[in-house]
Amino acid sequence: MPKYRNHLPQLDGGTFLTDGGLETTLIFHDKLDLPYFAAFHLMKDRDGLQALRRYYATYASIASTNRVGFVLESPTWRANPDWGEKLGYSKAALAEVNRVAVALMRELRDEQETRHSPMVISGCVGPRGDGYDPGQLMSENEAEAYHGEQISYFRDSDADLVTALTITNIPEAIGIVRAARNLGMPVVISFTLETDGRLPTGQGLQEAIEIVDSSTGHATAYYMINCVHPTHFRGVVTKSEWVKRLRGLRANASRLSHAELNEAPVLDEGNPPELGVQYADLLRQHSHINVLGGCCGTDHRHIEEIARCCKADA
Repeated sequence: MPKYRNHLPQLDGGTFLTDGGLETTLIFHDKLDLPYFAAFHLMKDRDGLQALRRYYATYASIASTNRVGFVLESPTWRANPDWGEKLGYSKAALAEVNRVAVALMRELRDEQETRHSPMVISGCVGPRGDGYDPGQLMSENEAEAYHGEQISYFRDSDADLVTALTITNIPEAIGIVRAARNLGMPVVISFTLETDGRLPTGQGLQEAIEIVDSSTGHATAYYMINCVHPTHFRGVVTKSEWVKRLRGLRANASRLSHAELNEAPVLDEGNPPELGVQYADLLRQHSHINVLGGCCGTDHRHIEEIARCCKADA
């Protein structure tokens, strides 16, 4: 049974952490083979499951130590039909891997949740294409049908909500929100931004949020920013009414552009203490932002610094 689906605790305030760069850690630190950056593929065997368990347990422990909430984001960013087909998954196998991923999140919550650290399970949805490049855009209706399949797996699981990470374009975001709304799932949209603070398709963040809201009856629980360094969106997140729809940050460790990151020969881990301070600076201006994690290049060190600098009682 979903525990928080009917009332997401992060909407009541208080600090909630989430994890850092899952693929960063698995590939660069754990030296695991991750074809197509598909973390869900690790669940095919016991060793892979254990690697994922260790990863999430580390972050959940950071949250419980700091007495803050935590969002368990399932490793299913690539577990949709197109990426699943590339890895040889049938429709039934894909449904099962999404189910197992949420079950793993449930086990971790049962082990680590405390009264001071509520832990929310999120079924992670990724874009149909690449998280940096929108490629060929779907229509809103196509996106609704495409993503509805994966979201239906989460509806039938213990997932409390759906979070769509690294979304690059407005029609896909609208389709995801409509699919989740029709399936009775709370939904969060997290937009990828470029170094100019705009979506890869060129639209501004304000425009994207306002169009998605107006097209879906404000069905999105809240919005997030991901896959960009705080210095690249600081000027975009101003004291405006639309900014109140933002509740989450998953920033990159690096100041490099997406193109530069793709070509970089080594991992750019940035500066964890500096990133924590940058998050805290943003939160002093926008105290409603309370779901805090990382994206490319970040690991548990970055999240520890973000927790130290940003938890509500700091």
